[in-house]
Amino acid sequence: MIGPVELGANGFNTLSILLAGRNSVHTWWTGIVGCLLFGWVFFQAKLYADVTLQVFFVVTSVEGYRRWRGSAGKRELPVTRTGPLVLAKLTLGCVLVVIGYGLLLHRFTDAYAPFLDSSILAFSVLGQFLLMQRRLETWLCWLVVNSVAVPVYWLRDLQLTSLLYAVYWVNALISLRHWRAECAVASARTRAGAAS
Repeated sequence: MIGPVELGANGFNTLSILLAGRNSVHTWWTGIVGCLLFGWVFFQAKLYADVTLQVFFVVTSVEGYRRWRGSAGKRELPVTRTGPLVLAKLTLGCVLVVIGYGLLLHRFTDAYAPFLDSSILAFSVLGQFLLMQRRLETWLCWLVVNSVAVPVYWLRDLQLTSLLYAVYWVNALISLRHWRAECAVASARTRAGAAS
């Protein structure tokens, strides 16, 4: 049964994710509210890595808001790409976190699906850091996260959350396309500025 906290968490997070895909700074405060609510939902479902993740999201959302707005006299942060070698290293780091944190959860808690839960945590952390820097590859991370989260949340009787993560998967594809276009514009501006 869907409770009011899960409903509110999904509502705020859906709004936040849609705003992120549209490159809106309001993604951050709506995300904070959604994450606080989701922290409670995931604690009740014994998805402890997801609880940890919500705390991380709240803290980094404050910093993300600051970075996206830019400080006085500075331009807004443009959408850019991450180099392939850096991305490969970050992905390897995520895999190591999945293994390490998954082992800890498996050994010391009653966590449900500790390795899958840890993969949601690790790739969400990477996705959030890339989002804070307006990196195009953030949407690849969210595609991975959503692909894992949909079945995990469904099996924990979080059907609404699972269905919304399926919608978020589609949103990540659309947002990836949107950000690619913005990245191309930002690159063209940079080349034009360098040429002048």
